[in-house]
Amino acid sequence: MEDEHICIDDLLGHLETNAKFPSPGAFYGVFDGHGGTDAAVFIRENILKFIVEDSHFPICVEKAMKSAFLKADYTFADGSSLDISSGTTALTALIFGRTLVIANAGDCRAVLGRRGRAIEMSKDHKPNCTSERIRIEKLGGVIYDGYLNGQLSVARALGDWHMKAPMGSACPLSAEPELQETDLSEEDEFLIMGCDGLWDVMSSQCAVTMARKELMLHNDPERCSRELVREALKRNTSDNLTVIVVCFSADPPPRIEIPQTRVQRNVSSEGLNLLKGVLHCN
Repeated sequence: MEDEHICIDDLLGHLETNAKFPSPGAFYGVFDGHGGTDAAVFIRENILKFIVEDSHFPICVEKAMKSAFLKADYTFADGSSLDISSGTTALTALIFGRTLVIANAGDCRAVLGRRGRAIEMSKDHKPNCTSERIRIEKLGGVIYDGYLNGQLSVARALGDWHMKAPMGSACPLSAEPELQETDLSEEDEFLIMGCDGLWDVMSSQCAVTMARKELMLHNDPERCSRELVREALKRNTSDNLTVIVVCFSADPPPRIEIPQTRVQRNVSSEGLNLLKGVLHCN
């Protein structure tokens, strides 16, 4: 088990600061390590510090997060007592007021539950993904049987310095995160963050459908996380499992009322995907 995670529900209290940025604030992260635990532990312990110490924070959070990922990667490489050949994916979520910013490097995934619908807030960085393949091949990398340079099953990661060019040089294995920002609405009920051990055996919609059903019963995000892990184990996942569920309301998700009508309507693609998720979970 080489995964690490971080959950900070009260960011302002954790930072012990009076800085002027929107409240409430929170920070969450999932780090799927490989080749040892050094990289995952180092990133978990330092990534938030690098974000809040960046000159762009808190005016431009996205720039601060992108800069922090790269700085964390370079600083890890300088750690004389660390195994810099170990690596980790990194998925973080930063919440300020009603703004959610997701930063992702690797194949962990963040999914928003919006009134029962799954809204993916990150993209899995697999070597065979078209955009990643193009980037990798432009930089001289190759993909063998779905593995970057025949060694790694992800296209972006922090650490793994045995596969990277000298600092500052572009290389096929990138530590640069992709970011996605959204303003949370009343329809946004919860966020699921998980490593690929979950998503290998469960679709985003299935996870949201199952989580919502659980939260309607008890509205306990920790218990809900455990249930998602148990379900992935039942489905014989072959990888490490780390899952975080973040609720945006103290109240459980409301029951979705479907208005009765005599008018014949076609099912939208969105509604069809929701139905498929429900049926798949059952």
